[in-house]
Amino acid sequence: MTYRPPHVDRGSRMIDGPHPATLDEEDLLAQCELELGRRRGPGGQHRAAVASGVHLRHHPTGLEAQATERRSPMANRSKAIFRLRLRLALKVRTPTSRDRHQASELWCRRRQGTRMSVNPEHADYPGLLAEALDVIVARRYDLAGAAGVLGVTMSQLSRLVRHHPPAFVMVNEGREAIGLPRLRS
Repeated sequence: MTYRPPHVDRGSRMIDGPHPATLDEEDLLAQCELELGRRRGPGGQHRAAVASGVHLRHHPTGLEAQATERRSPMANRSKAIFRLRLRLALKVRTPTSRDRHQASELWCRRRQGTRMSVNPEHADYPGLLAEALDVIVARRYDLAGAAGVLGVTMSQLSRLVRHHPPAFVMVNEGREAIGLPRLRS
């Protein structure tokens, strides 16, 4: 068997691991600028009187996320962190082997045999999505091969990606760019 290097997606930002979407909250926030402020929109007098909106900017990648829909700054902070993790999972790739990827502790802990069940609103979802996308991209968008490397079925991997529509679009665009058929929705 000859060595084939992992594919690199030119539209993604490559950084050395660990993937920022998998960092614990404290370490992720250490890489971010957090800004509290007032935002426009519904909420009445309370919204105008309290700076409850949260804006996060991840310095190493320049990616941003915000949340303004809650009255509580802490609730908005949690929502902004989750949105930033999803954006990082989508836009940032970490180097991995296309054939010899070692599944993370999180992946192994969440996998049940060849099944991977995770609610897309769960805190683990962005980290799992990031790892799945790293392997999918490294394998040139070959979902069946990526599923084999990750130890899950292709339908489970497809479902994990499909839960986040922008990730599903990204995978389909990558598949089309190299001549593979689109995945059905």
